[in-house]
Amino acid sequence: MSKILNFYLNSLSKRPKTTNAIMTGSLFGLGDVSAQLFFSHSEYPVEKGAETPSANILNTVKHYDFPRTARAVIYGSLIFSFIGDKWYKILRYKVKIPNKGNSDWANRLLRVSVDQLAFAPLSLPFYFGCMTTMEGHSLDVAKKKINDQWWSTLKTNWTVWPLFQAINFSFVPLQHQLLAVNVVAIFWNTYLSYKNSITTSESKKRPVHYPPVVE
Repeated sequence: MSKILNFYLNSLSKRPKTTNAIMTGSLFGLGDVSAQLFFSHSEYPVEKGAETPSANILNTVKHYDFPRTARAVIYGSLIFSFIGDKWYKILRYKVKIPNKGNSDWANRLLRVSVDQLAFAPLSLPFYFGCMTTMEGHSLDVAKKKINDQWWSTLKTNWTVWPLFQAINFSFVPLQHQLLAVNVVAIFWNTYLSYKNSITTSESKKRPVHYPPVVE
């Protein structure tokens, strides 16, 4: 374990952007794997008489959506890793109260507040929008998904992240803050991937016709 950590730290010091991209993409991908295996919103039928948890998991594996995981990896590595890295540097060096040190409790509270009241409300619709367009859907579908999922996801976000970010900003070195977020975000990414899958699968079940069609 120490060798892996040392390899990561060495890579981070030599190639910070590439290392963050690989790490963030991998963790987003892992979150999607967990979402598909354990919180599948699948429509695939399970054979009669095999409606057990293990049978459901095997059924999900059989119909596993690899492009969905690939999209999660692409979003994490090529989009969010760079945005997240830049954001944490802004929080560290730009968001502060004059005449107070970086470790002062007031600055820590300010960073958590800005992160949760500015970045979180914007990053969630950005995530849903990116993932929906990467799935090949139109902007109208992306807008609907954002409208359906944004507020409930943001409320859940506020039950998870403020306390963690307070600890993260207080005790974790700047160069490791994104890693700390991503490790905890394995569970959060699982939740995000599940939320992102809901609207799409529901739309498959209930097609929308325009003009409306009376069935």
